[in-house]
Amino acid sequence: FNDSDWNGEKYREDVRWKYGVPPIGNANFAWFQHILWKMKPDGQAGVVMANGASTSKESGEEEIRIQMIQDDVVEIMISLPSNLFSNVTVPATLWFLAKNKSKNGRNRKNEILFIDARNLGTMETRVLKVLTDEDIQKVQDTVSSWRTGEGYEDIEGYCKSSTTEEIEKNGFVLTPGRYVGF
Repeated sequence: FNDSDWNGEKYREDVRWKYGVPPIGNANFAWFQHILWKMKPDGQAGVVMANGASTSKESGEEEIRIQMIQDDVVEIMISLPSNLFSNVTVPATLWFLAKNKSKNGRNRKNEILFIDARNLGTMETRVLKVLTDEDIQKVQDTVSSWRTGEGYEDIEGYCKSSTTEEIEKNGFVLTPGRYVGF
């Protein structure tokens, strides 16, 4: 993520830019739009992305994020703890995209699930954190119960199902901490 050397100037008129032309100096929203362009009508995808994409006001990025939210293709946002990756210590966010939120469970149209998993995991070494099987199961169970509507509950500080209207009131920011509470 945050690829600034992606030759963006060569792709200004690309057919993949349904939600807007990504900035030349950052490929984050080029990747999102490329993935969405490749997905089947009922496809789903998960993307690891820098936290900044959730809040960016950079020219082009904010407009693309707003369009993606309004087109209802963002399904789940999960904030990850820092130190999960051996090559970078910064925390990241998992974005789950879905072209059709009525598939694979209940109809989740105009909803996004936010999970704040920043406090999960244990330090395996001085610089590397790992998610335990229990941590992974907790997140998986949360997502599954939300998708099916069976047993899901918002948990302050951990998860919240928010409507597009609520997200709009929050300036289309997709940071889980803003919705789940602290």
